[in-house]
Amino acid sequence: MASLRPLRPLAALAFAALSLPAAAAPVSGTANYIVSLGGINIAEMAVNLNDDGRRYTMDVSANVAGLGSIVASGTASAQSAGSSAGASLVSQKFDLTTRANGEDFSIRVAYDGKNVESFVVTPPILDNVDRVPIERSQLSGVNDFLASFVLKGKALDKSLCAQKSRIFTGVERFDIAMAFAKEDVATSQRTGYQGPVILCNVRYTPVSGHFTTSQVTKYLADSDRILVWYAPMKETGYYIPYRVLLTTTMGDLSMVLTGLKG
Repeated sequence: MASLRPLRPLAALAFAALSLPAAAAPVSGTANYIVSLGGINIAEMAVNLNDDGRRYTMDVSANVAGLGSIVASGTASAQSAGSSAGASLVSQKFDLTTRANGEDFSIRVAYDGKNVESFVVTPPILDNVDRVPIERSQLSGVNDFLASFVLKGKALDKSLCAQKSRIFTGVERFDIAMAFAKEDVATSQRTGYQGPVILCNVRYTPVSGHFTTSQVTKYLADSDRILVWYAPMKETGYYIPYRVLLTTTMGDLSMVLTGLKG
């Protein structure tokens, strides 16, 4: 079975989530997604968001069916928690656990004021000669990737796409920049939402922790077709990904909203 290491940048981009104004009423909701690769469903994912107007928690769980030697079957869970009182979610804790081929992998990151306080990766990632070293100076002004893909806004408009994020996953440091592409309408009755959406283009820039020999990292960095459609999470003020699409050498990787409660 092939290693999952080359697909971690895809997982980071595909593991997306949700948004709310500071003094709003408490919010609790669940979004369900189907992930497919090359038109074949490979995973089901649930995102649970709770916010009391000051602090948030986000829990993600995924069951991966696998796809031959390309994607191993297994499970994954992630938790993000921190402050929701400002204009954006600010993570104070990020945990990720995966299990595939009978092997466990975990990440624990603690943040303090958008600075990395500590992080532990089990088992450790070997610092091979082709891995770009993570510098302490690169770990300030960062967020986790779940909190970074949470959007707050007063309306579903192009301003939602005006996002730049410095992300640290515990393994990699990379930057994400989004830009408005167009207004669109979701019409499929097979999805969890029908109505207006905003399409954003996403640019991925690796900084450190990645492997210079990774074809996936190079492909993502060169790609101009990483797309996210955002939809309102009902009347909460949160905006969640309705669809995520990126073209890979193995076909289109797609995540589509299939259900929304709360």
